[in-house]
Amino acid sequence: MGSCLSAESRSPRPGSPSSPHLANMKRRNSRKVLGSRNSSFDYRKEEPLHRIPGRLFLNGYNDVASLFTQQGKKGTNQDAMIIWENFGSRTDTVFCGVFDGHGPYGHMVAKRVRDHLPLKLNAHWEVSKSGEDALREINLNTAGSMNSEQTSFLTADEESRASVDLEETEKYPEIFQTLKESFLKAFKVMDRDLRTHASIDCFCSGTTAVTLVKQGPHIVIGNVGDSRAVLGTRDKDNSLIAVQLTVDLKPNLPG
Repeated sequence: MGSCLSAESRSPRPGSPSSPHLANMKRRNSRKVLGSRNSSFDYRKEEPLHRIPGRLFLNGYNDVASLFTQQGKKGTNQDAMIIWENFGSRTDTVFCGVFDGHGPYGHMVAKRVRDHLPLKLNAHWEVSKSGEDALREINLNTAGSMNSEQTSFLTADEESRASVDLEETEKYPEIFQTLKESFLKAFKVMDRDLRTHASIDCFCSGTTAVTLVKQGPHIVIGNVGDSRAVLGTRDKDNSLIAVQLTVDLKPNLPG
């Protein structure tokens, strides 16, 4: 999706520039922009994210899940992951996500998405639950005073709402419909956030994102790329079996 700085990585790794001219521009501007105290990606600004209660993003475990990633032999570990209990201050809700970065800035992209996608998802979820009337009122009365990210929320809402099949309302629980719309909006806004920032080059770098929200007995999955969600269950003989829950999204996938 893009590249940025994070708490774990304060400076980007060199990548492959698209042209010699751009390479020279990046070299001239890199110290000024990335080293600036006013940078929007200053690690100190993202530090509070790592202190949110119930949020686990390093190797470890809690009452509901465990996390583990291991450094490979190819270079920087570009994996990022998160377990977030009581997601959105809901005591019965857990958010899980795995992000596999690729490209020269992939590790930074994965961490950026790990940190900010859940926040965007929760924001859209809250708006979706407030109903059509509240959304329309926000659009009419406060659009002029909104910042760019809030405005992009509404734009993504209009774009994604058309792609949701209304027939699914009767086939699935209400949480599915609400979270489906929220996932679509959050992914679009996250991608837009990465692509439009001046210091992000997402042409050769990005990340997959396989995420899920578990609330009570329900699990809703949002997936981009070829990371995979797998369910461990038992067959009739009580043997442990794996059930693939997502379809790997690759460029050669029909449709």
